[in-house]
Amino acid sequence: MRPLIWKNLPATALGQSTDLKADWDRLNAARGNLPFLSSQAMSIALPVFGLGTERLMVGQTNGRTCAMLLLTHAGKLRWQTFQPSQIPLGACVADAGLPIEAIADSLLQTGAVKLGLSLSVTQIDPLFTPRSEDTPSNRHDDYIATAWVDFVGSFDDYWAARGKNLRQNMRKQRNKLQAEGLSVEMRVWRNAADMPGAIARYGELEGRSWKAQEGTAIRPDNDQGRFYTALFQNAAEQAEAVVYEYLFDGKTVASNLCLQRAGTLVILKTTYDETIKAYSPAFLLNEEILQALFAEQQIQRLEYYGKVMEWHTRWTDNSRTLYHLTSFRHSLVKQLAQAIASRRVHKTPSAPDPQPAPPATNAA
Repeated sequence: MRPLIWKNLPATALGQSTDLKADWDRLNAARGNLPFLSSQAMSIALPVFGLGTERLMVGQTNGRTCAMLLLTHAGKLRWQTFQPSQIPLGACVADAGLPIEAIADSLLQTGAVKLGLSLSVTQIDPLFTPRSEDTPSNRHDDYIATAWVDFVGSFDDYWAARGKNLRQNMRKQRNKLQAEGLSVEMRVWRNAADMPGAIARYGELEGRSWKAQEGTAIRPDNDQGRFYTALFQNAAEQAEAVVYEYLFDGKTVASNLCLQRAGTLVILKTTYDETIKAYSPAFLLNEEILQALFAEQQIQRLEYYGKVMEWHTRWTDNSRTLYHLTSFRHSLVKQLAQAIASRRVHKTPSAPDPQPAPPATNAA
């Protein structure tokens, strides 16, 4: 591989230069083509969730851009990719054949990241960037397992392969709703003009959930609300935004915020009315979404991009593990970092496991 020559720019340059945007989107298309990693999505996320000190690293060979990353300080002498929790993967795009380890090593060894002893590329998807073995100067760490559904064959075939309990429970819930005279409906929103209302209704549901207690629920006047409204309005203008809502008697009881591109649908967020949890509104919505996608035959894969929970395993047997890569300027730095981490583990009592999120609710 020819050496990479790096430009170190303010992160705001990405949103200000049409050439940089074009390069970013070209590289994103080469490795995953994910809508939440588009230059526009990054430009929307940076002013909302960034610190203002993020850097845009542009790696070139022979004048051609072949790698780009948004980096932020992770601590003294440490850097990492820009990684708000709202974006499933780290802000790194590159030519498909360029190893991620070579990118990180080059940034450190050439001194492109000033005063950096380590650099972490976070939340990497092995589907697009295969995981390698550790070396004396880098380390790969598991992040989370994530689930997906492939649309092969018919919905009937897919449904027959699901567990008996899931099929029976869904049938019972629908019979119960019919017996109680409740009308049910799934609405699908795709137009940019519909996005603010759909995001607001999502926020109303989430505002009555456990997330409201933690302060992470979407509201029209908070960072979450501003980010998702802008993201989905922009995506809708590119025909890449889809919001699915489920209604009981005309009232929204569950909602999924999704982005789609090149045959892949990504569920970014999902919520439901916890006061009627016994009716399984999130599961009913999920079933109807899958039925519709199988019938439409426009989507080949549905990605959850959240930590695999028990409820995911009812809908799919597929999972893979996202990972982090940390590269060190020298092997001795890696050894020192591991020694410090080991010392902390021995000194700090084990913390209790956090409470799992409720079913059918993704991370923020």
